Amino acid sequence: MTPDAVPAKTPGDVRERLRGAGLRATGPRIATLRWLRDHPHSTADQVASAVRQDLGSVSTQAVYDVLNACTEAGLLRRIEPAGHPARFETRTADNHHHLVCRQCGRTEDVDCVHGAAPCLTPSTTAGFEVDEAEIVFWGRCPDCRSSADEPTDHHEEARS
Repeated sequence: MTPDAVPAKTPGDVRERLRGAGLRATGPRIATLRWLRDHPHSTADQVASAVRQDLGSVSTQAVYDVLNACTEAGLLRRIEPAGHPARFETRTADNHHHLVCRQCGRTEDVDCVHGAAPCLTPSTTAGFEVDEAEIVFWGRCPDCRSSADEPTDHHEEARS
């Protein structure tokens, strides 16, 4: 992991990262980065709720503006799994990938694929200069798998 990819641990670190990226260290920005440091892969709505709990009255639009500004500045990474809301994380600049649950949307980091990985080399580049591969592994998380294995009341009634 590069030094830029290490999440800030203290509010002072967050302020320094914001200023280093050319952004003012405002309350909503600090609260957003601190929340995402501890709750990676959160949606904008989850971040907005958390920032409101921390700071009081903050508009949803203000949180979206913070997320966009921090993403453009390279402090956040936005991932957009198909069929699920965009999610944000502070782990940037290291080309890692994600596991996404098809059922609940839970998202987990997966370090870059190692060894032979033919799917990471396109058969043609069509003239593009490829600098990154984004891989999403899809499946069901342990919680969704175990809840699907539990019988429901309806199944219990059918057995009677």
